[in-house]
Amino acid sequence: MTTIRCITFDLDDTLWECWPIIEKAEKAMYEWLNKHFPRVTNHRDFDTLLQHRIQFVKDRPNRHHNLTQLRKDWLSQLAHEHNYPKEACEEGYQVFWLARNEVVFLEGILNTLERLSSQYSLGVITNGNADVAHIGVGHLFDFSIKSEDAGVAKPHPDIFHLASQYAKVPTSQILHVGDDPIADIKGAQAVGMKTLWVNYAQKDWKHDHQPDAKIHHQGDLETTIRSLVE
Repeated sequence: MTTIRCITFDLDDTLWECWPIIEKAEKAMYEWLNKHFPRVTNHRDFDTLLQHRIQFVKDRPNRHHNLTQLRKDWLSQLAHEHNYPKEACEEGYQVFWLARNEVVFLEGILNTLERLSSQYSLGVITNGNADVAHIGVGHLFDFSIKSEDAGVAKPHPDIFHLASQYAKVPTSQILHVGDDPIADIKGAQAVGMKTLWVNYAQKDWKHDHQPDAKIHHQGDLETTIRSLVE
């Protein structure tokens, strides 16, 4: 039996619920736009502008690994369309980013991470732009990999191999924990990692090669991880 020496975690919808945080951050940025770029908000209400951004991202699939730059480019386009200086867009992005990092961990998750970090090497592999150091939990992780820094997004094998390099162990000695069946589970499986599917929504598994374990509630996270690594 292979010994697991490192546990990597996805962030959004694995350690916290993502959409309420993003929605709050989108509204904070909209308020900033309303104050500093009023010609933008006079033309589009919150929902319309949100759909405009979503479409902007969808139209650029080859750049989905860098959501930070995509949002900055979108803000720059808005500035150009409405005759505002692009230089001001950085402040608007920071308003979003700071609110985006005001996360609320699911109950019990922090205690679980603290206990696990005293026994195992922990890492982060995320396609998003949350920052565990800024959030204040960076000390619990030995490394954190964002897709924008890796140059590729999950499920691309390179981002998982990069985690193996940072952890200084082969992929077979890593357990990856995440909520996305393709980006997290299939991606990690493809490079030989063990997998734990965080399935809070209790969806059906619709793919071949089942994950090594599944959970429906965050309260089962630690015991399930320990069943896989001990």
